Amino acid sequence: MASKNLVIVESPTKARTISKFLPKGYEVVASNGHIRDLPNNAAEIPANLKKEAWARLGVNIEDQFEALYVVPKDKKDHVKLLKDRLKDASTVYLATDGDREGESISWHLVQTLKPKVPIHRMVFHEITKEAIQEALETPRSIDENLVKAQETRRIVDRLFGYEVSPLLWKKMAPGLSAGRVQSVAVRLLVERERQRIRFKQANFFSIKAKFRYENGSPESEFEADLTHVGSQRVATGKDFDPNTGALSNGASILRLDEARAKALKSQLESGRPRVESVEEKAFTSRPAAPFVTSTLQQEGNRKLKLSARRTMTLAQQLYENGFITYMRTDSTTLSGEALGAARTLIERDFGKEYLPAQPRQYVTKVKNAQEAHEAIRPAGNEFTAPEVVRAQLGEEAFRLYQLIWKRTVASQMEDARGTFVNVVVAADDLRLRASGKTIEFPGYLRAYVEGEDDPDAELADQERVLPKLQNGQSLTTQQADALDKATQPTPRYTEGSLIKELERLGIGRPSTWATIVELVLSRSYAFKKGTALVPTFVAMAVVAVLEKNFEKLLDYQFTAELEDDLDEISRGDSRNKEYLHRFYFGDDFPGLRERVTLGEKSIDPREACRFVPDSFGPDSNVEVRIGKYGPFLSDGERRASLPEDMAPDELDAAKAEELLSRSSNEGDTLGIHP
Repeated sequence: MASKNLVIVESPTKARTISKFLPKGYEVVASNGHIRDLPNNAAEIPANLKKEAWARLGVNIEDQFEALYVVPKDKKDHVKLLKDRLKDASTVYLATDGDREGESISWHLVQTLKPKVPIHRMVFHEITKEAIQEALETPRSIDENLVKAQETRRIVDRLFGYEVSPLLWKKMAPGLSAGRVQSVAVRLLVERERQRIRFKQANFFSIKAKFRYENGSPESEFEADLTHVGSQRVATGKDFDPNTGALSNGASILRLDEARAKALKSQLESGRPRVESVEEKAFTSRPAAPFVTSTLQQEGNRKLKLSARRTMTLAQQLYENGFITYMRTDSTTLSGEALGAARTLIERDFGKEYLPAQPRQYVTKVKNAQEAHEAIRPAGNEFTAPEVVRAQLGEEAFRLYQLIWKRTVASQMEDARGTFVNVVVAADDLRLRASGKTIEFPGYLRAYVEGEDDPDAELADQERVLPKLQNGQSLTTQQADALDKATQPTPRYTEGSLIKELERLGIGRPSTWATIVELVLSRSYAFKKGTALVPTFVAMAVVAVLEKNFEKLLDYQFTAELEDDLDEISRGDSRNKEYLHRFYFGDDFPGLRERVTLGEKSIDPREACRFVPDSFGPDSNVEVRIGKYGPFLSDGERRASLPEDMAPDELDAAKAEELLSRSSNEGDTLGIHP
């Protein structure tokens, strides 16, 4: 058989798409992801190493942290197939993704297949004819620094999980797991839940009134909220301390009770209101930057109700079919080709008035952004119409592609312009405020409105039009309402807001966020109520143990610094072996091994498996315990299981007593007599 150029990519879909753009004489095969990894169980450890103390870790901690790589059983036939394809090859092109994980896959392919022909590393960030051609003409060698950074992350995560998890099994319950980033993410959920448990609701009243011009038509009607009584500002929800329910600054703020609110309502209804002031202020609103991985996951979660994992699966599908650029990136840069495509489209579909004089440039805010060179955008020099994606890949992929298409186009459109209007209404010593917003030129809003955690924020909701009002104008009160209000606890994280917080703290990277969220949900540490992530009672107990015994490793700043260290390794500015030694054996602080040894001695299983929520009060003898079969309540004599879907902030002393009483009255069913 004639010799050929062999191109290896990760997936069969990517292989099919790339094949369309390669000249004759090229064969494309898929590696189906990683072809080797650290051993997952004892059966995968080679026989000659089974007796080595370090073998269970898959990392030789006694000899420079050398990784023990094995080809899993389910990959052996595929490796044989790749070796067969290699026999007729004159050149090998490694065309795996351009981030650390992709670099690592290429390195493992070389280490396992051991090609005896020239090897080229082929990198591109979109699957188009032009990008593939350019990658063929400008190959490079494997970047050893990227490989070392990926390997270091893999080893650190393995050491953390394989050393700390067995401690949790021994001291708490079987099946629990700990992870370097996973445990920090769970801590965020737990801290938010603790805030909700401490939360004390405050009740207060507010006044909302409807006014219109004196002798005016219904079109002149508008609403306003009471802000001041005399010189005192009226309390709103943000004025109350969430931990005590008391006013944060009680002396200068008026808290309305029902009686006072009703009296003020009557005063408004019988008074003679007038416009005291009208303030107009022009505003401009700039479009958001094109998508990076984190913002795509956040908007996918808010607007399309997709999990982070599902968003990334669909994005991978779009990328591998040639519709978008690479989806794991923290760069907001757009190439000259993308800018040209967007500007042509805007002028054609929206009109010249929507096109700025110069292309917009966005600065990446993420430190060490370097996973890929461009933002997530439609691929090519002419953006594919969303309807084409719907026909080829279906509704879900279409909706995500449409989101990417709109965000990219909007990022290159003119600003939206409009006017904010603030009106103060006076009625005796009462002052009420109405706010309005009119959009004079929609600009980028014609293409895209960035989502809020409030899903109703669409273009129609951007405007709140007030009637034309003038200083001193007389009004009539159409209606006044005394509204009974209550403060709300801090909302729980959603997948989108958790990823946003991890990104803000510098924890994790584009390739890891979806995996982190999925791990948290799959390890009995959280469940979903609607879109909210609720930590379980098990999570509350595990985090308490880890905070007490592994405080440094659960510290947000320390975890973020680890990411910075990995970035330094990827740039060749730091040595990975020294870093691993410091992490495991310590330096000016105890390393992982010493912390685990100390934990073995200091963690009391009885204490580790119990916790008393703040809501129980200091004199309570009831506690939550983590047992072999899950969490339960105990007061020393009675026991009661906790409902699987109960959030920790729903359990107070009264609820605990109810569950214990019900359980003790039910008796134990032994079975049904035949």
